[in-house]
Amino acid sequence: MTAYAPRAIPPAALALLRVTDDAGRACAPYAAVEGGDPLRCCLRPSAPGEEIALVSYAPLRRWAAETGAEPGAYDEQGPVFIHAADCGGPAPSEAYPFSRAGALRTLRRYDASGRIVGGRLLELPATPAEGFDHALAEAFADPSVALVHVRAVEYGCFHFEVRRP
Repeated sequence: MTAYAPRAIPPAALALLRVTDDAGRACAPYAAVEGGDPLRCCLRPSAPGEEIALVSYAPLRRWAAETGAEPGAYDEQGPVFIHAADCGGPAPSEAYPFSRAGALRTLRRYDASGRIVGGRLLELPATPAEGFDHALAEAFADPSVALVHVRAVEYGCFHFEVRRP
């Protein structure tokens, strides 16, 4: 069971991304060939044949718009996979998404103004939930941390966010 709540891309942002992504490009859906692409709309891997899209997403920008933060140069965008149509979002889960023992993740910490206040490299242990729980507890032990982005090390892409409990 997870101690923290991983957050998928919100439905309102997904509706916009399915038309034009955060880099201004039109959404271009296609059928997943092999599957396994990490879908940030429902926090699960794609299945072969599912209609998906690779879009540019600016997660900190979306959070800043909700909170009034001014992230400045930290407002970056990158590639994420989403379903091409509404999928209903994540199913209830007791595990962190996209976690497998040995995978490398970066946990990037942000303060309430949207500035980076630290980060951590995490190699997921045999029990990935314990590794995430420990790293997130460590992050939120710093009272200045408002938000954590979990990213893949290999590609640097955003996986999910966790907000201060």
